[in-house]
Amino acid sequence: MDVTARPAGPDQLEIVAALSRAGTAELRPNRGGEIWSQWEARPEPIEAALTDLLTRDDAEILVGLIDDAVVGYAIVIEHRLHDGRLVGHLTDLYVMAEARGVGVGEELMEQCIGWCHSHGCVGIDSIALPGDRATKNFFETFGLVARALRVHRSL
Repeated sequence: MDVTARPAGPDQLEIVAALSRAGTAELRPNRGGEIWSQWEARPEPIEAALTDLLTRDDAEILVGLIDDAVVGYAIVIEHRLHDGRLVGHLTDLYVMAEARGVGVGEELMEQCIGWCHSHGCVGIDSIALPGDRATKNFFETFGLVARALRVHRSL
């Protein structure tokens, strides 16, 4: 079994969109997931947003593969801080449930970190929903730690 990650091509945007929808559906029922799905998750039409991202120099769409099958994806986008420095914003990272535990997510994360280094980013940022211990632990293995807590009250 060969686990790799590489930049996505236009022919892979349909499966990336399907994975994005699956990731949103998986997280929506979790604590904080409903608001996250309407605020931070990729909005429809996903294919149009992905096509736009594919043309940008300040963004990267990666696909995670087992052998030749796409089983995951990640998206990282440059974010310019007020002082001009760049931070990589990891907006998406998802691996199909049946493909987890074999290193696909780790390969995607390594590729995102490498992309951020090559673009002069001073850090990489992402979101983990409250109580999502697996995501928090995954990020911590790459040195990401909480820097803020967003709070919310439904009305």
